[in-house]
Amino acid sequence: MWSDSDEQLVGNVLLRHGISRRGFIKFCTATASSMALPASMGVAMAEQLRNLPRPSVLYLSFQECTGCLESFTRSFAPTIEQLIFDVISLDYDETLMAAAGAAAEATLAQAMHDHFGKYLLIVDGSIPTGAGGGCCTIGGRSAVDTLRQAAEGAAAIVCVGTCASYGGIPFADPNPTEAWPVSSIVAGRPIINVPGCPPIGEVITGTLLQFVSTGRAPDLDEQLRPKVFFGNTIHDRCYRRPFYDEGKFAKSFDDEGARSGWCLFELGCKGPTTYNACATVKWNGGTSFPIESGHGCIGCAEPGFWDKGSFYAPESSAMWGKAGESSPRQALEVAAGAVVGGAALGAGSAVLSRSRQTSREKPEAEASNDDPPRPG
Repeated sequence: MWSDSDEQLVGNVLLRHGISRRGFIKFCTATASSMALPASMGVAMAEQLRNLPRPSVLYLSFQECTGCLESFTRSFAPTIEQLIFDVISLDYDETLMAAAGAAAEATLAQAMHDHFGKYLLIVDGSIPTGAGGGCCTIGGRSAVDTLRQAAEGAAAIVCVGTCASYGGIPFADPNPTEAWPVSSIVAGRPIINVPGCPPIGEVITGTLLQFVSTGRAPDLDEQLRPKVFFGNTIHDRCYRRPFYDEGKFAKSFDDEGARSGWCLFELGCKGPTTYNACATVKWNGGTSFPIESGHGCIGCAEPGFWDKGSFYAPESSAMWGKAGESSPRQALEVAAGAVVGGAALGAGSAVLSRSRQTSREKPEAEASNDDPPRPG
């Protein structure tokens, strides 16, 4: 006879849904593959997950366009239905949940109470602080208040999209709503940034599954991004890279070079300064990515991409690496006009480098990147 806790073990949930151990291992192996992990990790992930309770996950949406959630729902490995029905318990998401209004807010409060210290908090969108918090309210509460309360009991916070990670478009000059990234508001909680406008669906679900299966934040870079997905520039893995090394560049979007698949650097491609998995994981189940579709990368996974000038103006390439070499991060950041502090993005006033000042003092916050406790 199973207890209530046994009922919620991932393995038992899978059995009730008619999913065999073999099928689950195939699912985990596909997920491990999307994370550039060896196939053997799929078996280890499956065995680990089967004996874990389904962790509570809360998804908060603030100043955003819903594009990140749309991308999340279009993940292929794992699919959103596999994730939320078999592996996690998505206890709050304004768009996907059936409840609305007071019932929805009561569900959020109950989940935070029942799973305090254990739930995974996903945040989508920047946090506006202008107009006394009136630029974004949910259930009569400001985004700032809602976020701070939810963050108190979170095992970790996953910032989905560039708005939550870096402030995004709402943070762009002149920032009329006085928007800030999550790391400027929240203090003392582990933060994982999954930037992109929007991020790739498999990057979102892969990051969640890695945390759920290990109970630990993945290995992060200085921007708090998972290295497994953000460890290389798009330029480093782009199939057009050989044309760059040969000096073959498209001069317009309809010339012979463009039709021949030559490098789009001179048309403003920001692939050399953008760290993301677009060239390897791609979009729509590995079908394509913007450069493969004929348009240069706009750098949407990097801080400040919205205020760096034209998407179609080429950057300096004097110190980029040659084929087979990783582009030096410091040189790329100088070329992009970015100044990156040695601390993680969530550390106080070094969250973002900006050339302008807003009239409002930045909210004080620090983000800890300590390993969070195991869910459940």
